[in-house]
Amino acid sequence: MKLQLTVPTMVCSACGNAITKAVRLVDPNAKVTADPKTKLVEVETSQPQERIERAIASAGYPVS
Repeated sequence: MKLQLTVPTMVCSACGNAITKAVRLVDPNAKVTADPKTKLVEVETSQPQERIERAIASAGYPVS
């Protein structure tokens, strides 16, 4: 499943790296693209969207 999530608090590449690490904790095989300029995170994963959103939020980046 491919998800496109908006993360308004992502402002730099370090934020994107933290989000990527958080997603990969719940799905090590996930493909993650995080763009701080557009505030978009694209995730290709086998996990449910709610689980991915919780992982990102637990890293300090709530999904809107």
